Amino acid sequence: MAASPLSSSSALSKPISKHHSFSLNTPQKVTFPLLPKTLQKPSSFPFNHVLHPQKSQFTTSSKNPISDFFSANKNEDGLVPPFSDDDDDKPREECGVVGIFGDPEASRLCYLALHALQHRGQEGAGIVAVNNNVLQSVTGVGLVSEVFNESKLDQLPGEMAIGHVRYSTAGSSMLKNVQPFVAGYRFGSIGVAHNGNLVNYRALRAMLEDNGSIFNTSSDTEVVLHLIAISKARPFFLRIVEACEKLEGAYSMVFVTEDKLVAVRDPHGFRPLVMGRRSNGAVVFASETCALDLIEATYEREVYPGEVLVVDKKDGVQSVCLMPHPEPKQCIFEHIYFALPNSVVFGRSVYESRHAFGEILATEAPVDCDVVIAVPDSGVVAALGYAAKAGVPFQQGLIRSHYVGRTFIEPSQKIRDFGVKLKLSPVRGVLEGKRVVVVDDSIVRGTTSSKIVRLIKEAGAKEVHMRIASPPIIGSCYYGVDTPSSEELISNRMSVEEIREFIGCDSLAFLPFESLKKMLGSESPNFCYACFSGKYPVMPREVKVKRVGDFLDDGLNGPMDSIDGGWIQGPRDLNVEKEIDPLYQKSNI
Repeated sequence: MAASPLSSSSALSKPISKHHSFSLNTPQKVTFPLLPKTLQKPSSFPFNHVLHPQKSQFTTSSKNPISDFFSANKNEDGLVPPFSDDDDDKPREECGVVGIFGDPEASRLCYLALHALQHRGQEGAGIVAVNNNVLQSVTGVGLVSEVFNESKLDQLPGEMAIGHVRYSTAGSSMLKNVQPFVAGYRFGSIGVAHNGNLVNYRALRAMLEDNGSIFNTSSDTEVVLHLIAISKARPFFLRIVEACEKLEGAYSMVFVTEDKLVAVRDPHGFRPLVMGRRSNGAVVFASETCALDLIEATYEREVYPGEVLVVDKKDGVQSVCLMPHPEPKQCIFEHIYFALPNSVVFGRSVYESRHAFGEILATEAPVDCDVVIAVPDSGVVAALGYAAKAGVPFQQGLIRSHYVGRTFIEPSQKIRDFGVKLKLSPVRGVLEGKRVVVVDDSIVRGTTSSKIVRLIKEAGAKEVHMRIASPPIIGSCYYGVDTPSSEELISNRMSVEEIREFIGCDSLAFLPFESLKKMLGSESPNFCYACFSGKYPVMPREVKVKRVGDFLDDGLNGPMDSIDGGWIQGPRDLNVEKEIDPLYQKSNI
């Protein structure tokens, strides 16, 4: 049974919401003056188009969408092959993007901003800068500090640059998949950095390949470049608009050409993208405001869902409506886990959100305890909120090592829970003989949580009470977050009591879903809760999973059979798909 924060019985699978396609109206344009000291913030953004939902009904079964894949890929013992690192049992944000226009040290500022966004991706990093109308690129596998040095940044002069940090959700970890991507086409060159995930990638790729396009990577982002290249629209930004009309899913993107910087956000606004300005007038786009803080840029506003912002020397900042936009569906996990606490995401302070989550847990799931601790680092702010509301001291009961590499050598005499012990060390003086509340941001597979509970009890804790600052995760994400399949999500398989027994704690409580929405108030309908409810704003017709080979990839020589990036056929009604998807006949997937 699926886990519920308040009871141990609820439906295993929830119905998936209806999916609508929307017709396009003519883009509207609002022009802002060139590089003013403060950006004009319109009282009402020109998103007053009328939505025209076309007939489409999806019927779905209660079966998990990728059960067939995992059933077909069991090992000799009939079990699903394990992931290689279950000691880092968290969803992962796949990307962070940066764009800078009008600063003579654009690439160096881009480098610093990527440092601030390193938590959003650690597999690869890249920067594209424009100098004398030439796009120059440096990309590499690893952390930002490993990819770039003084000499590399010297190769990237110019006043305009875009950057990207990557954790792959579509495409294997090969060097050729590291963004930003640069391509030449008949009107010049273009670079793109993308945060998100396209749910119709395979259909688009099949259509493009049928028409002669040749793909060099397994990333869904390359599709965007091909769509721009084949567009006949003028001027340039309308090619981006035309390309984005064909995209489904999540995308916050920055583009660079010989003379323009362009920022785009999908009509649902799944992934964050903000705009700021430096004191010299340089315009900055970034996934989070923490990147603006580091390079001393002032936060001005979000890029609105469905908006294209074009920046050049001639016209300054121009705002264009990409397409009619439905109700925003911003990713709630940005506030639960992904974003840094010092960021403002979707117009809300991440720190204040997490503190409120902890307060709600203390109110709705109280327990007699002596001390409150956090699973660092993402559980700290919620733990502070819990402790403050409960009137119990917060202490550092677990110390996180920030110097653990991605690989480590284990002694021949096997150490139990070695991976967790390498990263987290219990403080016996805080825990011994105490009734301990442990606050964590989420439980995914439950493997790490059980090891943490065991670690704390071995340090002498009298009782261990787990409090989770999010509702139970019962569904995979298809919008740019790397999550396991639904079959691997422990809350999709067990009740709260069963999970409590599995991880070995004395009590367990999740943040109640309804309390989360109540805390968000009038903004609650603007968030995506698909991972908690199974109701997807954009129906995932192509299902993305991680393959074991992706985890074993050394980052340079990915296996050839992973060239499709781990995408498989998703659940669907073929008659409906033929009706709503003109690419169906082409893609035949």
